[in-house]
Order: sequence, then structure tokens, then C-alpha cells
Amino acid sequence: MNIFRKLNIDPFLIGLVAMVALALIWPTPGVSGGVLHFDYATTYGVSIVFFLYGLTLSFEKMKAGIMLWKLHIAVQLATFLLFPAIVLVARWLVPGLMSDDLWLGFFYVAALPSTVSSSVAMTNIARGNVPAAVFNASLSSFLGVFLTPIWMSWYMSRNGIDMPLMPVILKVTLLVLLPIILGQVARHWLADWAKRNARWVKLADRTTILAIVYNSFCDSVAAGVWSSGDLIDVLKIAALSVALFLIVYAVMDVVCSLLGFDMRDRIACQFCGSKKSLATGAPLAKVVFGATPSLGLLIAPIMMFHFLQLVMVSWLAARFSRRVTD
Repeated sequence: MNIFRKLNIDPFLIGLVAMVALALIWPTPGVSGGVLHFDYATTYGVSIVFFLYGLTLSFEKMKAGIMLWKLHIAVQLATFLLFPAIVLVARWLVPGLMSDDLWLGFFYVAALPSTVSSSVAMTNIARGNVPAAVFNASLSSFLGVFLTPIWMSWYMSRNGIDMPLMPVILKVTLLVLLPIILGQVARHWLADWAKRNARWVKLADRTTILAIVYNSFCDSVAAGVWSSGDLIDVLKIAALSVALFLIVYAVMDVVCSLLGFDMRDRIACQFCGSKKSLATGAPLAKVVFGATPSLGLLIAPIMMFHFLQLVMVSWLAARFSRRVTD
């Protein structure tokens, strides 16, 4: 861990790469119905992830940034409207750039909420408005429980893929929203415990996400979803991820200028509005897409976007931290 810290590398990213590599080399143990029964672990693990999210979410921290309504509107519109619009335009302009499954995966990225932990952490490093970042990232996660399935139902129906909205909303309510609510209720008794054991709570959360990634890629490899053109697909995913982030970030920069935000509010707005959550995306994909063999391919864009957004935002945060003074 000390080596990763010195190199400024998140061990979770190493874990993601390891899970994908393991699935490519040895998919048999991790397939659904396999000897390890990872499909059961990941199905119930979805609820565990969101229970822990509810347990660690402090509304007291959100209250401090609640009054900056212009900033909140800008972030939420970027998260749930600007991102999808850019992906739709990109597919209209270059429809043959990627397969239908990868376009579906990228639209899933666009429909996801903003990430909480890294948005707040990077805003803090950049000396931005942390309370505003906490409020927006948390609000985005709650809105995403309903807006992400609605967006995906619309997109998939437009592309001839059957996705009944109400059953998905019901599953999201039971596996995502209900655990978050129960986690919030449990804070009354477990908040201090969760704070003392934050390291282990985070480890349980990330371990579950890694299990979901491993199971998804094992199923995809076993079903022959990945082909000889994989490297080209990876390069396309990386290029489109960078382009998507930079376009959103640039648009948000213009919006912040038009709204007259100071530097601290600008940092919070751009950092929250330009990011997407793998912590929500990986478990929610099991609910939205079900047990499809293509799930590993569908979550590949959010994994790549997550990795590259951390790289780019880390550089931006360090740059801002030298410009903003207390």
C-alpha cells in the first residue's frame, strides 16, 4: 500500500485491472453458476454496496452547501443531460465507430450519476467548495437511482432492445434505494462504528465491486463476447472517454464563467459535473442489464472512464491547488 501511495496510484485501480486479467486468463471459477457462485455474491452484493453508501452518507455535511442552487442545477444538468446529449451526437456523427454493445455501454456511462468520494476528495485537494461538492455528488447519486434506469429504458427501446421500465424501477428500489434508506436509518446506531472502521467499510465496498467486475468479465469471456479486435476496442474506449471528459469539462468551464462563479465554486462545479461513478455503475449494471453475457463489455466503458477521469482530475486538482489560496 505504501508503494501505491508513493506513486499516487489507487490500489483499487490495480484491483480492477487484476480482475479483468484474471477473467481473461481463468474465467471458469467466476462464471455465473460456476464453482465459486460469484453470481450469487454479486447479486446480493449490490445491496451491500448501497447499504454501506447509505451508512456512510452524512446529511449534516450536505447542509452546508445546500443554498448554492445555481451551482447545483448546473452540475445536475451536466450529469444527466449534457453527458447523454454528447454521446447521442457522437453516435449520430460516427455510428460505425464502435459496436452497438459498446455504444450502449457509453450511453450507460452518460446516464450514470456523479461519483461521490473522488469528487469530494479532488475538490478538497484543489481547494474548492467542498460542502457544495458533497451536496451535489450525493444528490446526483439519489437522482441516479431513478434517472439512470429511465434514460437506459429510453435508449434501449429506441435501439430495439426490450427493457421494461417498471420491473427495473422495482428492482432498483428493492436492491438500491431500500438499502440506502436502511443504511441511513442504521446511522442512528452505527455512525460512530462506521467512522471508526471506515477503512474496513471501504474495503468491503470495493471488494464487492471487484467481485462484480470479475463475474461480469468471466461471463463475457466464457460466452466469447471478446474477440481478436479487443485491443482496437480498448483504444477506442480510451479515446472516446478522454474526449467525453474534456468536452464536458470545457462546457462546464464556459457555464461557470457565464454564471459568475468564483474559483472555489468553479472547481466544485467542474469536478462534480464532469465525473461518473463506477461505484454506482458496476452494481447498478447487474440490475439494469440483468444476467446478459455481454455485461463485461457493457461495463468496460465506465471502468475506462473511471480510470481516466481520476488521472485527468488528479492533474487538474494539483494545478488548481497551486492557484487557489486560503
